[in-house]
Amino acid sequence: MDDDATAAPEPPLSPTLQRLWGRAAPGRRGPKPALSVDQVARAAVGLADAEGLEAVSMARVAESLGYSSMALYRYVANKDELLSLMADAAVADLPAPAEHDGDWRAGLEAWTRAQIDGIVLRPWFLALPLTTVRMGPHRVRWLDRAFRVLRDVDLTADEKLQIIGLLAQYVLGEGRVVVETQRAAASVVRHRAGLPDDTPESDLDPTALTEANPYHDFEAVLRHLATPDAYPDLFAALATAPPPADGPRHEDGWEDDFGVGLQIVLDGVEAFVAQRLASRGAADGG
Repeated sequence: MDDDATAAPEPPLSPTLQRLWGRAAPGRRGPKPALSVDQVARAAVGLADAEGLEAVSMARVAESLGYSSMALYRYVANKDELLSLMADAAVADLPAPAEHDGDWRAGLEAWTRAQIDGIVLRPWFLALPLTTVRMGPHRVRWLDRAFRVLRDVDLTADEKLQIIGLLAQYVLGEGRVVVETQRAAASVVRHRAGLPDDTPESDLDPTALTEANPYHDFEAVLRHLATPDAYPDLFAALATAPPPADGPRHEDGWEDDFGVGLQIVLDGVEAFVAQRLASRGAADGG
């Protein structure tokens, strides 16, 4: 039977999706386009990398390419579409996580960490409106990688999507915490040292950055502001903690792991997988 005859008709695609996937209709008669959609997106990404997302505009991107703003509209409909193209182009630059054949948990951890690292390197990604982060080919490729990791796990596609969606939310949350705390600490250190706002973080004193971290004064809050009478359960829990030591406070060192939150999330995912597999086995009479 002819597969084409039975295939479902392609639904109408928005112009943005058509451009993301290289399906936009050819332009009108005239000179051959001097640029490509990918070149425009890459120029915008380069501008955001150098000056932040607030610096990106149709005029600035056009200028960086040596064209007028009006010329750019031949390739991109508006700024929102440009942001969609940027979001997908940024994902294209993420290095592929290491393969962990047979170990889906390690594979998901690598998949998640790679994306957090990408956000830390490109913090402007967090400022993109969610409505502009569309499912372009590079984002779908990352989705495909997650499904590859879970390929041999006997879950339904919907169950796998739930896991992947949970980890995607963790990426955004953890990425935001890391980026915003680093940004806040750097701003404080520059101000105290009388340095210009554009001083690179790599030029700042690491010890000063640590001390300027918004969470660094947690202990001071407990010692001088909070009281056991007002917060009895918090202080009761802290009273049972061992005193600080030179090494890890726990023999296995888990507390010092940057990704401890990710480990807790993956513990939950592992429990979910076990529960779903056991449920399916019981339903099959196993």
